Amino acid sequence: MRGTIFQSPNAKSAPHYFSKSVPHQVNINEEKVKIDGQEIIFSIQGYQPDILVIQTSLDLPDIFDEEKVSDWEKKIYAESYKILKRRGGSEEYSENYSVFSVSDYKGEPEQFLTHASSIAVLLKSEKLDLDPKEIEYTLSTQIKYAKNDLSIIDWDGAFLFDIEGDFGLAIELLTLANLQLLRHRILDRKLDERLESMMEIIQKPENKNGMFKNKAMIEEVRSVIKNRITSISAFQSLERDIKLIGDWYSARFYDLASKKFKINEWRNSIKEKMDSIEDIQSTFIQNFTISKKDRAEWFIIIGWFVLIILEFVFLTK
Repeated sequence: MRGTIFQSPNAKSAPHYFSKSVPHQVNINEEKVKIDGQEIIFSIQGYQPDILVIQTSLDLPDIFDEEKVSDWEKKIYAESYKILKRRGGSEEYSENYSVFSVSDYKGEPEQFLTHASSIAVLLKSEKLDLDPKEIEYTLSTQIKYAKNDLSIIDWDGAFLFDIEGDFGLAIELLTLANLQLLRHRILDRKLDERLESMMEIIQKPENKNGMFKNKAMIEEVRSVIKNRITSISAFQSLERDIKLIGDWYSARFYDLASKKFKINEWRNSIKEKMDSIEDIQSTFIQNFTISKKDRAEWFIIIGWFVLIILEFVFLTK
């Protein structure tokens, strides 16, 4: 992935090392597309080594007009998927996220909560009339920094209110949270595939010396270890360095987004599957014919596997 480094926006009351502590996007290029006669610029960026980020913005006369906003949202996502596919991306391994921003107003942002129903509907990409309790729950995940700003965060989108239009930091943090969610989803899916493959190997009839079955299982476990090492490397800068920021606005905002995206639940799911793979390894060693040479190789692999699990536990604390 080639391109120039994207410069992070200045953080609200963040420490001087914030801009150096989070993963940087790489600017790749732009694509201009006409939608309903209006030229839309899609900015294509990425995170090393293989994550594409496609972003665009659009000025709307009434951001609380559910029907028109939803219609534009669908058209923009459809075009984004076309760009993604042209560049070899996978729609299956993708995350959609909409940010609705309001600026240049007088007074406090709470005045816009008279549109609470529309805000909740847009955040959830929902066509149904939501129950008042659901609307209240959706709007409860919010954070304020200054008197005249407000951020409401949900799974599919966020509403940002800032009188000065200073949205850069919030958008970057939401992008990082979506990046973290995507990486967890991808690893979780790969572990599912490996578990299925390992079970198929175990269930196959064993040949005379079990050599093929043993080698196949070793390759599967090696693949799991390789994926996990790659993932840990990708998670480290984000997981550890975000925590260094402490109780600053950026850390609190990011923590709120992480909780809304249920990052901890994804971590727990991954850990459970890693534990299951370790159990399958142990069962395989105990119940199938394995040579002394292969047994020694298994012990080395298990040693690596245990270290990886310990590293994962360390990262989640």
